[in-house]
Amino acid sequence: MAAVRLRDVAAAAGVSQATASRVLNGSARVPGEGVADRVRAAAADLGYIANAQAQALARSSTGLIGLVVHDVADPYFSSIVRGVQNEARDAGKLVLLASTERDFAIERQSVSTFISHRADAIILAGSRQSGDLDRALEREFEAYRDNGGRVVVIGQPMPFGAAVEPENYSASAALAEALYEHGHRRFAIIGGPGNIRTSADRRNGFVEALCRHGITPEIEVAGDFSRDGGYSAARRLAAALELTPGHGTPPCVFAVTDVMAIGAIAAWRELGLSVPDDVCVAGFDDIPTLRDHVPSLSTVALSLVDIGERAVQLALDPSDRALDAHEYAPGTVVLRASSALSR
Repeated sequence: MAAVRLRDVAAAAGVSQATASRVLNGSARVPGEGVADRVRAAAADLGYIANAQAQALARSSTGLIGLVVHDVADPYFSSIVRGVQNEARDAGKLVLLASTERDFAIERQSVSTFISHRADAIILAGSRQSGDLDRALEREFEAYRDNGGRVVVIGQPMPFGAAVEPENYSASAALAEALYEHGHRRFAIIGGPGNIRTSADRRNGFVEALCRHGITPEIEVAGDFSRDGGYSAARRLAAALELTPGHGTPPCVFAVTDVMAIGAIAAWRELGLSVPDDVCVAGFDDIPTLRDHVPSLSTVALSLVDIGERAVQLALDPSDRALDAHEYAPGTVVLRASSALSR
């Protein structure tokens, strides 16, 4: 059966093709209610499917938001995705999602695809690398914004859009202060890749807060931003510190993400080490899966869903102020069983 065409709907409704197009494609120039009802009824009877590209032209909007994340399986990003989808749904928008696995070539390709689909806005979620890797994005987004597109970054601000930035440095410093006040004096760090801004900010905030008390971490090891990265780093840390069950005062290890902290706890458990009796640990993010984790993990809580929602609000804000707005998302220190010292 041949596809139903717009002119078929117009003929059935007894109107011009231009009038049928204005009704079905969402033009601001809508005819009288009786005419519009007649066109919609004819379209429904005939099974007409509207052309999305024609609708976008009529409305000057595709109703699409492009969202780029590093790893959709990571609870940090899946929580942000939830927030973006919540707010987009309320605004009548559809979210196109790309997960890049931290491959910046894939990120640029995803952005180009969203632009070619004329997305109304693009949101980039995740820490940046510095240098030439972002210059290609800057060129893409300059042209995109010149044509009315909106860009929001979740993370550190960049030259080509608005930003919602978690307070990684100051919140990590607050965590170090809280652990010090709790009685900890031995510390170690499980960091992420050195060229990732989030990893550097969280590590620096924590270490510099300790320095104000005259304390230097006994060792720092690094791994990928993943459960396996934390697992591998934790085994190396345990070997370097010669940790054994019942060895004495446990060191407090700061892992720069909760996912890495969970991997670290798994590694120490395999080595016969108990948390918090043999080693204490704290993470960062307060991901949803922590509510079922034993022992409960000390961390910095970020309102990740709220961050995603706020990014969409900025992306859809038509004011000039929102184009390059820079907002901060605070973190809250939460001390739980994983950092409890035996008295």
